[in-house]
Amino acid sequence: MARIGFVGLGKMGAPMARNLLQAGHDVTGFDVVPAALSGFAAAGGTVAASAAAAASGAEFVVTMLPAGPQVRDAVLGPQGLAAASPAGAVLIDCSTIDVATAREVAAQCGRAALDAPVSGGTMGAEAATLTFMVGGPEEVYARAHPILSAMGRTLVHCGGAGAGQAAKACNNMMLAANMIITAEAMVLAEKLGLTHQALFEVASRSSGQSWALTSYCPVPGPVPASPANRGYAPGFSTALMAKDLGLAQAAAASVGLATPLGALAQSLYARFLEEGHGGLDFSAIIQLLRGGASAPG
Repeated sequence: MARIGFVGLGKMGAPMARNLLQAGHDVTGFDVVPAALSGFAAAGGTVAASAAAAASGAEFVVTMLPAGPQVRDAVLGPQGLAAASPAGAVLIDCSTIDVATAREVAAQCGRAALDAPVSGGTMGAEAATLTFMVGGPEEVYARAHPILSAMGRTLVHCGGAGAGQAAKACNNMMLAANMIITAEAMVLAEKLGLTHQALFEVASRSSGQSWALTSYCPVPGPVPASPANRGYAPGFSTALMAKDLGLAQAAAASVGLATPLGALAQSLYARFLEEGHGGLDFSAIIQLLRGGASAPG
């Protein structure tokens, strides 16, 4: 079993680190929030006094942090993970950040590195069923495969440095647009006197089928496990979806590509976030649509 340093024990990182413990790995964790450290210690993990201490002696260093600047500072800073980790360590960043920062960190860290953002939300993190989208050298991916497979069910090597982040941006842009149109259809069904269940039975068996409908339905009832059945508790929050759509639009701008539906999805989620609903699951966007929100712009 491997010696692993894990930095970032929040809503996603904590269950991921616990799954590594359950797989038999020796995991030392750090987070700036004391309660997160207490929870990790209660799960059987070793608590470090700093991120650098968590990385010291580790064969693999996993990070799950809020955004690109935090990842850059955590890895490349004077007391950063690159400097603190052994020369042969593999750095695995599971945060969702911009492609440019992922490539910068990989180029400058002086260690084998992977960008490995995830899909599946907190439920997938708890159940170890996450999808990992991985960028970096193939041989480094092969070394890290046993570590990633302890936290997820589906692992895809997407290409070189930054490719994992590129895949995440594209995937979540698609997901957001799918959720919006699914929610719009449910609201239209309400107005036309059609039950949610009836539309679900038809669309889930025909050309309207999508993951947003059949796994994460934005209305209570048809999919009992969806956040709609628990007051839209995330799940995957509106704040995170708005962040990811911003990353997708920045990526599109960097290559001179217009993505009209992606831009519209970003505008709608930004509006919902501004109205104070960042803590709700992203499927709660149906509430904005029920309120008669028109397309931005």
